Amino acid sequence: VCAMGNYSTVLVERHGAVAVVSLNRPDKLNSFDGALRRELLHAVREVNDDASVRVVVLTGVGRSFSAGADLGDMPADKTHFRVEDQLNGEYKPMLMEIFAAPKPWISAINGACAGIGSAFGMVCDLTVMAEDAYIYQAFAAIGLVPDGGASWHLVRTLGRKRAYEVIVTGEKIRADKCLQWGLCNRVVPADKLLAETLAWATEIAGKAPLSLRYAKQALNAAIEDPVSDTITKEASLQHICITSEDAQEGVIAFMQKRAPEWRGR
Repeated sequence: VCAMGNYSTVLVERHGAVAVVSLNRPDKLNSFDGALRRELLHAVREVNDDASVRVVVLTGVGRSFSAGADLGDMPADKTHFRVEDQLNGEYKPMLMEIFAAPKPWISAINGACAGIGSAFGMVCDLTVMAEDAYIYQAFAAIGLVPDGGASWHLVRTLGRKRAYEVIVTGEKIRADKCLQWGLCNRVVPADKLLAETLAWATEIAGKAPLSLRYAKQALNAAIEDPVSDTITKEASLQHICITSEDAQEGVIAFMQKRAPEWRGR
């Protein structure tokens, strides 16, 4: 294990080809203040830009993944504060950096994954939840609506009626129900969350990087595009893959009955 970056509100550690990015304000349940917003963007870009990192795990230090926005972190000058500026200018670049990353991100959710924190949990490509964890749309309780793309993830995963229900009732969706509803991939004992997620991330990191990258790209497009456009897009991505060094190596390794050595090119 080796540390990367030098941040006060984020921890970045390397475990071989896997990077673990941890929100690190445990005393505030990893709620987002200005420092965390700034540092997390740099950390996300650091691991996305590092070609030797094949898979990234996003988690929270302490009892919670993230309780959402830090309500005590309001700007001194409220007169000219526009929440759109913060959501579009600070949160959106981080969320889109994860969504469009050329490698898979796995959220390892411990405890509360609430408010804007839930948008970070859901934007990752895969999700592992501790048995006692939950996803919570905390917005209606204080007269707000979901943000950070939370409504996009909810409606596409749950359908319109269930999505609206969990938003307006403010249900804390427990891990077992998240699994049943497709909001997470796996549920594990709380004390094994990071170990189990790391093991899975390491396994995925051994897969062909171009396959990981372009399958993610194809799915992100397919969720919006008609089938005809999807076939076209898949064909162009397949061209990139089939003409790659990795595809040649895959065939040779298969013929030689050995494990392929992926280079991501």
